Formats: sequence, C-alpha cells, structure tokens
Amino acid sequence: MSSPTNSSAGTPATVDVGRARAFVGSEGRILERRLAQVHLDDDLSAVPAVLAALRAHRNPDGGFGHALEPDARTPDSQPLFADFALDVLDDLAATTKDPGPARDLLAGTGDYLAGVATDGGGVPIVLPTVAAHARAEHWGAGEDPAGLNPTAALAGRFRALGIDHPWVEAAAAFCWRQLDRPDAVTDAHTALCVLRFLETDPDRGRAERAHDALGARLGELALFQLWPGSGYGLTPLQFAPRPDSPRRRFFPDDTVQAHLDALAAAQQPDGSWPISWDAPGETATREWRAIVTLGALRVLRAYRRY
Repeated sequence: MSSPTNSSAGTPATVDVGRARAFVGSEGRILERRLAQVHLDDDLSAVPAVLAALRAHRNPDGGFGHALEPDARTPDSQPLFADFALDVLDDLAATTKDPGPARDLLAGTGDYLAGVATDGGGVPIVLPTVAAHARAEHWGAGEDPAGLNPTAALAGRFRALGIDHPWVEAAAAFCWRQLDRPDAVTDAHTALCVLRFLETDPDRGRAERAHDALGARLGELALFQLWPGSGYGLTPLQFAPRPDSPRRRFFPDDTVQAHLDALAAAQQPDGSWPISWDAPGETATREWRAIVTLGALRVLRAYRRY
C-alpha cells in the first residue's frame, strides 16, 4: 500500500519533554504522576505509590470505581474501571518483572467480575449505574450487552498476571464462542482486547492462528487509522507502543514512522497532547490530557524520538 500525502515529509517535530512533564505534574492525577516516574524515569521506587493510587479506587465489592477511567464519573464499580486498572497493572508487571503486587491488589476483583458476568462469563463494559452520574456520551446508559470488549482484555490480563480464578475460565470460553462468529471483531477497540487475550491463551497454535488472522485485517476495522488523519481512531502506535511489541510486525515501517511524526507534531504549546472526543467536564478533560500526554511520551521514548 502506498503512503498518502502526510506531514511525515520534512524535518520531524522536536518534542518538548520538559514542558510535557510539567503538564503531567500540574494537571495529572497522582496515578499518572507516579507512573511517569516509573516509565519515564525508570524509578521503581515509585511502584508502591502507583499501587496506592490504584488502591484508592478500590470498592468493598472487589471492583474499582471513583472515575478511574475519567469518562465515567461514577463512584460505583464498573468493568470499565477494572479494565483500566488491569491495563496499568499488566504494564507495570512487565516493567518490574514482578506480578506479585498486582495479584495482591486484585484480590476480590475476580469475584466482582463473576458477579456482574452474563452470558456464560462475558461482562459488559459499563453497567446501568453509570447513568446516574456524569459521563461521556459514548458510554450511554450502560445498556450494552456483554462483549469481547472488555471481557477479552480482562481475561487476558488476569492470565498474564498469573491470577487463577474460576471466572477467567468462563470468560475465556465466552471469548472463544464469540470469536467463532465471522463478525466478532468489527472495531479497533475490540481488536485490541482480543489480541491481548490471544497473546495469553494456553492453546498457542489456535491462538497464534487467530492472532495472525486478526492482525492481517486491522486496516479494515472501524475506528482504526492506518495512516495519520483527523478525528478519533486508534493507530498502530496504540497496538505497538514499543518497537519490540509482538504486534509491530502488523504494520509497515513507513506507516509507523508517519504516525510517530504526527504524534510528535501534535504536541500543544502547553506541553500536552490533545484528546479527540468530548470528556464529561473540565476535570475529566484535564485528566485525560495528562493520560494521553504520558502515553505519547512513553511511545516517543520507546521509539527513540527523544
């Protein structure tokens, strides 16, 4: 596939790391500030503070709440928040090579997910309780059925962290039943969930075949931007945030380089990176901008753009 005309021609933009770090420090939650220490400064002494920040979002039912994902301002536990926490913890364990603290923090989360599961192990991304609080429009009234997003990602991360819980087996069976349907994965968010599930499935032959097949058709999916463009969409850099990612092979070099150029060029005068959707209020917008700014710095660092 040939590259369309894009901003990758010419001199790549210079990243103002200091201003970006200052933005995260002034506008980010304590969680993102501490994650910046771990992932940008290689400061593993900050790991207990990351765990403490996540623990503050725990609820007595074993789930996570209190707007851990900033687009839903509810204090109630939501599968969406468990997915956010597990994403952080999966990433953290890969960095520290120690999944033990994550397992401790997630004690009870399997029971919570089993309690909200329907359809033989699947969970919906948000529950109807989300409708009682401010939220982004895309979360609706919490009436969506159980799906691969987020069930596949949750089950995959439980397995990656070595957490043995009966819900994981039921969730995996749900995911494989869904994946047997030809129309199971139609958007980029679901694809990201499914790829993490397949990367941890014990049936490696079956999983690798499905992983390769899904990777080969990412460009066909809704909400995926193979080349830099306007509007909302996931990019190859969300799928392969590091050059050593197993998903990096799905994308041509010129595509990845074009997205890296576009990412660097998107930095704002205040040091942040923007978001491309409407968050539910100014606080959520600031929190998300700090999250995506931290993410941008991590990607650009991993690909040696600064």
